Amino acid sequence: MSLTLDEALAKVPVIAILRGIEPHEAPSIGSALVDAGILAMEVTLNSPEPLGSVKALCQTLGGRAAIGVGTVLSEQEVRASREAGAQFVVSPNVNPKVIAASRDLGMVPLPGVATATEAFAAIDAGAISLKLFPAATYGPGHLKALRDVLPKSVKVFAVGGVGEQTISHWTEAGAAGFGIGGSLYRAGLSANEVGEQARRLVAFFDGGMGAPR
Repeated sequence: MSLTLDEALAKVPVIAILRGIEPHEAPSIGSALVDAGILAMEVTLNSPEPLGSVKALCQTLGGRAAIGVGTVLSEQEVRASREAGAQFVVSPNVNPKVIAASRDLGMVPLPGVATATEAFAAIDAGAISLKLFPAATYGPGHLKALRDVLPKSVKVFAVGGVGEQTISHWTEAGAAGFGIGGSLYRAGLSANEVGEQARRLVAFFDGGMGAPR
């Protein structure tokens, strides 16, 4: 039985962004992340053979992780992602057709928003989880102001320029989780290097450092 995204994020609220990963390395990189305790990961569509990597991750990790696809811009990409085995869809923008297609196929959409207008447009289209992007451009204060008006049931993930130095500020502002790329995985890193960085991040959360100050 597949691990849901909520279940994957229950211990460590991090989605590992695997931008640039290739299918031949996906099993070892994914296993290193899961062994360290990070159970949610997305392969961006601007990676080499991204759907091949999604299939490899799904085959290797089975029900041990939630696998998604990022940088999704069209309904066709949603359908292809689902056929590859993806469970959630991450976009840099709000596209009601992408949100609807994701929900119709039983996938969780995480559209990218920056403003209250975009956030409510995504909610109206059926999204219950949002991606504040690029988070570092706006800062925790911006998220806190958004949280004051958004429904409490809607989760917001901070993505883009988020690191250990700022995670507690984001959590205090109301972030439900984080999408983290370069500090976990960059093209060319070995599985051992990714695992080491993932273990450090998990220890950070286990030590309570990701909690509000």
